[in-house]
Amino acid sequence: MPERNLVSWCSLMAGYLHTGFSLQVLKLFKDMTLVDSLRPNEYIFAVVFSACSDGGKALEGRQCHGYVVKSGLVFHQYVKNALINMYSKFSDVKGAMRVFSLVPGYDVYSYNLVLNGLVQQGFSNEAIQVLERLMGESVEWDSVTYVTVFGLCACLKDLKLGLQVHCRILTSDMELDVFVNSAIINMYGKCGNVINARKTFDWLQVKNVVVWTGIMAAYFQNGCFEEALNLFSEMKIGDVSPNGFTFAVMLNSTAGLSALRHGNVLYGEIVKSGFKDHVIVGNALINMYAKCGDIEAASRVFLDMMYRDCITWNAMICGYSHHGLGKEAMALFHDLLAAGECPNYVTFVGVLSACSHLGLVKEGLYYLNQFMRQVGVEPGLEHYTCVVGLLSKAGLLDEAEKLLRSIPVELDVIAWRTLLSACHVHQNYGFGRRIAEFVLEMDPNDVGTYTLLSNIFAKAKRWDGVVKIRKLMRERNIKKEPGVSWIEIRNVTHVFVSDDCQHPESTQIYEKVKELLARIKPLGYIPDVTAVLHDVEEEQKEDYLSYHSEKLAIAYGLMHAPLEAPIRVFKNLRMCEDCHSAAKLISKLTNSMIIVRDANRFHSFQNGCCSCADYW
Repeated sequence: MPERNLVSWCSLMAGYLHTGFSLQVLKLFKDMTLVDSLRPNEYIFAVVFSACSDGGKALEGRQCHGYVVKSGLVFHQYVKNALINMYSKFSDVKGAMRVFSLVPGYDVYSYNLVLNGLVQQGFSNEAIQVLERLMGESVEWDSVTYVTVFGLCACLKDLKLGLQVHCRILTSDMELDVFVNSAIINMYGKCGNVINARKTFDWLQVKNVVVWTGIMAAYFQNGCFEEALNLFSEMKIGDVSPNGFTFAVMLNSTAGLSALRHGNVLYGEIVKSGFKDHVIVGNALINMYAKCGDIEAASRVFLDMMYRDCITWNAMICGYSHHGLGKEAMALFHDLLAAGECPNYVTFVGVLSACSHLGLVKEGLYYLNQFMRQVGVEPGLEHYTCVVGLLSKAGLLDEAEKLLRSIPVELDVIAWRTLLSACHVHQNYGFGRRIAEFVLEMDPNDVGTYTLLSNIFAKAKRWDGVVKIRKLMRERNIKKEPGVSWIEIRNVTHVFVSDDCQHPESTQIYEKVKELLARIKPLGYIPDVTAVLHDVEEEQKEDYLSYHSEKLAIAYGLMHAPLEAPIRVFKNLRMCEDCHSAAKLISKLTNSMIIVRDANRFHSFQNGCCSCADYW
């Protein structure tokens, strides 16, 4: 072109921007001013600011900001909006707010940009202030405004505000598109009102994969895992194809149910659908396999992943820790550092848990007190709870109590109950009674503390104390959670409680348990009658021990599981010492791998040994 003006330059720059060549836009901008000596106008700068935000060019963006302030172009509304968008994408919330507040002129796009930036960066209180300001002005909301505000309600878990915004949109003339409906469903799911989420979903005439995934996520977030999986089947009947996010929600729901066989079926569908290499799907697969007790499969998925993010590393480190494989978790943590990844809050939960399993007291304290602060991670409740567990397992009960009384974060009952449980394990009953009394002052309705205190009295043969605690529980209407174990055989879940006679095959199961216990006695099994917390004769105590729920589940697994298949048992409470000893010897006797997940961790029994190395 022999003659080029601002319009031709702007058109070419916009073309490069829209096709993803943001850095070329900045080169063209420099050529325009140097070669053709043209002064940029407001339209040019709107494109340039967008290019800076897309290309991550913060310095150039601030230089251009200085120019538009000096030239007065900043007062054009679309220049102001482009600036707010740029600073939001740079995660510079203060910069975005400064432009928003100091430059006059507000439209719905300004509010949308600044609200979205604040919500995405976690500045919920500031977002509420901006929302209040928006409500006070006669600015008409668009669909983006509603999506952003519903997202804010979800972040705050503010159901009351969410209901008010939902009422506002229903009384307006706004057409509810798929994005708005998905935002409404997400808001109700995050706020714990899955009924309203389902009503919104059922009201829709046209449902695409985004809406289906949103309602499944709502059920998953509220612990309704079976309902989420049932919806997946309905979606496929409706001829809607799942995407990567759908599969991630389904895998996490499967993990919540510990339904390994169902997870394997989903994995097959993922491979067929071509989502195997999606990072979000790979992360969910690692989580599913780890929580379902197949840590080897989780490791294979991790090693096969082409791309990894911090969540990938965290899922694998925490998976190893949950399985008691502290050495593998620590080795992977060092691999993470070598790969240049920056550990975050969740990473150190897995690392400190691994230190606890390995008894690495010095290393755990180093990570908590020094290394975490070096990488900019502020220790939180979960980290301190892990370190309390680390000190308690090592028998350093006084140090654990000192830590609990000195830490700067607000504690919950779980941290103190960790110490109380260690008092029971280390048979320091006087210390345990004092801690239990303190915990019950914090939460008089904590059933776990009553149970542990009763067990402490029983171990010390203080039966008067046991009677007193049980009477107190009756008076306060506090009921102990019964020990339950379950096992999945050929897509059917079989549930057992201690001394269970409800199962159709209970007679055969009892005979199998009796046979197993008789056969492992020559291998060194001695019933641990001290684990029986009832004031009865020794012979009766041995009978109590014989038919704990995990023993019944293991026996049933050995009766019906395919040969050489691992026996996977899940239990809602901590595994008792006697069942732990018996499971080790049964694995040796039957040449089987027996995996038991209790309330705290996985135990993998093979050849007479456990993955915990009896340090649990």
